[in-house]
Amino acid sequence: MARRPTVVLFDVDGTLVTTGGAGRRAMRHAFGEVCGAPHALDGVKLGGKTDPMILREGLTLIGQPFDPDVVERVLEVYLARLEEELPRSTGYRVFHGVLSLLERLEADAHAVGLGTGNVERGAYLKLARAGLDRFFGFGGFGSDAEDRAELVRAGAKRGATRLMTHVDDCHVVVVGDTPRDVDAAHAAGAVCLAVATGGFAADALTNAGADLVVETLEDPRAVTFLFEPR
Repeated sequence: MARRPTVVLFDVDGTLVTTGGAGRRAMRHAFGEVCGAPHALDGVKLGGKTDPMILREGLTLIGQPFDPDVVERVLEVYLARLEEELPRSTGYRVFHGVLSLLERLEADAHAVGLGTGNVERGAYLKLARAGLDRFFGFGGFGSDAEDRAELVRAGAKRGATRLMTHVDDCHVVVVGDTPRDVDAAHAAGAVCLAVATGGFAADALTNAGADLVVETLEDPRAVTFLFEPR
């Protein structure tokens, strides 16, 4: 049975790596410098949210409008601080199974990209510390859309272009660690491989409707799911 052209889109935080809180610290600094409110995101759960969504929520909590100029400035300061925070974050690590899976995908005919709520530069900064950025030549990002399903669609279309075909002819897989990844994948017409390395247990991901749930990407079922004919 022939395999359809396949686009695989990976989330970053909680799926490929944990930054050990570097992203939250950088965002806290940015809200402090631009808005005088470093506490804007205190107690706010960030998992599965896009950067624009996080910024909107933070601004709402401190009583400020979602002003594009303010958002641009917060992101500018955030990214500069993130670049400083990542090298010194002692909690940064790559999850088990990630590197071997990416190397296997690289050797195959899959189009491998990102499907992440991070703005594009932020995503690549987070991956560069471990040298994982080299595996991802395209993606859908928080800089494409605030809505996660929309950024998944953007990434899928870019992947299809790499495969020199139309996105409707592709099998699209989202690999993520939150119910938001599952919902976005299905809303975009993709399937979801969910991994319980982030803030959600396997049961929660199963209940969210993930097509396959694994504890880590070392699980042989993850490879089967990505490589079996569709």
